[in-house]
This record gives sequence, structure tokens and C-alpha cells, in this order.
Amino acid sequence: MNECDFSVRRMTLSDVDAVYEIENAVFPTPWTRNDFVKEMTANRCARYLVAEKDGGILAYAGAWIVLDEAHITNIAVKEPYRGKGIGKTITRELIRYAANLGVAYMTLEVRKSNIIAQSLYRELGFIKLGTRKKYYENNGEDALIMVLDHMPPADAGFTEPETLFEASDEH
Repeated sequence: MNECDFSVRRMTLSDVDAVYEIENAVFPTPWTRNDFVKEMTANRCARYLVAEKDGGILAYAGAWIVLDEAHITNIAVKEPYRGKGIGKTITRELIRYAANLGVAYMTLEVRKSNIIAQSLYRELGFIKLGTRKKYYENNGEDALIMVLDHMPPADAGFTEPETLFEASDEH
């Protein structure tokens, strides 16, 4: 599958069921459906993207953006679509999206055993910063902390409804 076969867009509340299905299939301790609903409705820091083809969700990626930092929360690709470049594309788009919002660097944790994800992150410019010992509750596995400290330039024409205008105190 090449990049022309699918599109990447901002996740909406109507995508929650499909995203939750992928989350449940991919992660040993998945987030709940309600966690994703809260991300879409209550967490003003949350930004999520989905990869879509013919109305079906193939993958999703999310981050929490606070000031100039973004922390990637989760990235997952539906089983039949792994190894086709979708994970790389959606992660790259999340990085670009964050850069457009003024993010200077991104962080994430990845399982020490997840060599495939680590390779992808390194390919996209992330470097290992440290280790969180026994980070994962389900098996006590360590997490590698990775950081991307050279974001791409922001797109000059980028706008997002939530950040288009901020009122000034000056009158």
C-alpha cells in the first residue's frame, strides 16, 4: 500500500469506536473507549489523527500538546495494514501537525522490546534519551524515552479552528 491509497485527517468523536477496536487489538493494557471519548471531548491538549481508506480507519496516532512540547500518547496500526508505511506516514503527519501548532520537541515512551517501533522512531529523527524502569504495568517491562528535538518548519498557511484567534487584553 502506498501513501496514495489512504488519507490522514484529524480524529473526530465518530472515529472512537474504530480507534478503540484497534487499541484493544494492539495493546496488552488498552485504553478504554471512554478514555478516547474524554480525549475528544474534554482534553484540550489532545490532538489525534486517523489514517482512513474508503471510510475505514486503518491507524491512529495521538499526542498531548502543552506549550512547546508534545508527548505522543499512542500510535497503532490495524493488523492487516502493518508493514505498509501507514505507521510511518501517520507519525510523520503527527510530527508535522505538532510543528504547525508551535511544538519545539516531542517525547514518547516505547517498550524496550518493541524494536520495530524504535526503528521507525529513529528513522523519523527520534533519539534515545533514557529509560523508565518497569514502566509497563502488565509485565514490568522498561520503556525507552525518546525525543525528537528538531521539528520540521511550520506550514505558513496552517490554521486550526481552536487556535485561529486569541483575544488580546488590549482594547
